Amino acid sequence: MNTILQREEKEKLLTQKGIAIWMTGLSGSGKTTIGIALEKELHSKGLLTQILDGDIIREGINKGLGFSNEERKENIRRIAEVTKLFVNCGIITICCFVSPTEEIRTIAKTIIGEKDFVEVFINASLEVCEQRDVKGLYTKARKGEIKDFTGINAPYEVPMHPAIEIRTNEKSEEDCVKMILEYLERHN
Repeated sequence: MNTILQREEKEKLLTQKGIAIWMTGLSGSGKTTIGIALEKELHSKGLLTQILDGDIIREGINKGLGFSNEERKENIRRIAEVTKLFVNCGIITICCFVSPTEEIRTIAKTIIGEKDFVEVFINASLEVCEQRDVKGLYTKARKGEIKDFTGINAPYEVPMHPAIEIRTNEKSEEDCVKMILEYLERHN
């Protein structure tokens, strides 16, 4: 009988377990920077990873979606479905998305599955994020040029129970990655 290969068979082939590392925080908090550094470290250990980042996703699969509450939910729903596919293939998937509300993060966790979802709160104050703003997004939002920008004219709800909280203005990039790796070693 023809059957689709199961997750366990794929994880055995890769000699790793699939998991979603969901990084949430304000724009400029350091999600993608830490995600890239984490990916490089995992790769150096012989592990297969995939980074999903807001800018890349909105240029492709979610092109045309805006930033209203409903469009943000749809954005995260689609991302979570793609993430689930990667995780089910045994791939460590690093997701770097503002995902500003508890409701939106719960949608992602429900789709991916609680046991496969590690929420990492990349905590940096609005002031720090504005100082780091290389794209000028906060300036544009304050001038009214960007509507529904999280932290300025759209809310960001701090995660209630993240698996990991990283204060990027207090820790080096290396220490941030180390915190995530230590968590994964303890819980995998």
